[in-house]
Amino acid sequence: MPYVDRQNRICGFLDIEENEGSGKFLRRYFILDTQQGSLVWFMDNPQNLPVGTDCVGSLKLTYISKVSDATKLRPKAEFCFVINAGMRKFFLQANDQQDLVEWVNALNKATKITVPKLIDGQQNSENLKGLPDVAVPKKQVSYKTEIIGGVPIVTQTQVGSLSEREAMHRSHSQLPYFLSKPAQDHSVIKAGYCVKQGAVMRNWKRRYFLLEENSMSYFKSDSEKEPLRIIPLKEVHKVQECKQSDIMMRDNLFEVVTTSRTFYIQADSPEDMHSWIKAVSAAIVAQRGPGRSAATVCISQYEPFSNLLPQSFSLDFF
Repeated sequence: MPYVDRQNRICGFLDIEENEGSGKFLRRYFILDTQQGSLVWFMDNPQNLPVGTDCVGSLKLTYISKVSDATKLRPKAEFCFVINAGMRKFFLQANDQQDLVEWVNALNKATKITVPKLIDGQQNSENLKGLPDVAVPKKQVSYKTEIIGGVPIVTQTQVGSLSEREAMHRSHSQLPYFLSKPAQDHSVIKAGYCVKQGAVMRNWKRRYFLLEENSMSYFKSDSEKEPLRIIPLKEVHKVQECKQSDIMMRDNLFEVVTTSRTFYIQADSPEDMHSWIKAVSAAIVAQRGPGRSAATVCISQYEPFSNLLPQSFSLDFF
């Protein structure tokens, strides 16, 4: 779902058909910035990319005439909507129907309040500008500018092989686990991509997380068979929204506290974050039911799970 970040911008993941008519949708992270009057998209959340990484596409809000549901235009593309910009149509896919409705409403609302501030002689040069320069070394990339229906469209050209992020056509958190990995011995409760902070370098990397009955593990990607680490649920003391998210400057951040370490994990949206917290909390409650262990779980933030416990079972951590 789209959410408002710390800079009051509407953000979230969508799939976009970058080459009109190709039928190929690529996963991108979108930022709707009404202050700058633009819609830009990146390979991933810029927080997870090297400092100074440029966007792969951008569109001035002044050129958007209408945003609407495109289910009938693209019946094979699920939850599809279209952005009309001059003679060009940008087709995008949302994660679900609610996500589609919220993005369409947000974009239409943003275009209604946008007022052109540039004179004609300045518009072309302004549209070719990228993001503000950052005083760090940048990887050399090439761009192409197309004038379609009088609308300048600036996009980064595709160079080299597709990266791991480009290969993600859909959010794996929305797909059944068996579509991407072999069957496991234990039932899968939840699976999907999140961003995790490293223990030593403190850098942030996207990892594929897998929650099962007795453990939570993460992989380098969904195609890997061996996990980078397995976290037994019996060692988890607490799972909750991170109280240090402001200090870390990370949206949608939650923490999994174990006996030896606290894992800081960033979800793609507030809904996804709460979904992970609830799923892990419920899995721990199920594992530590009556007769299994004296250990208990703190899930006071999620009252609906309290009915899984008998009245004599405490909701405090051991």
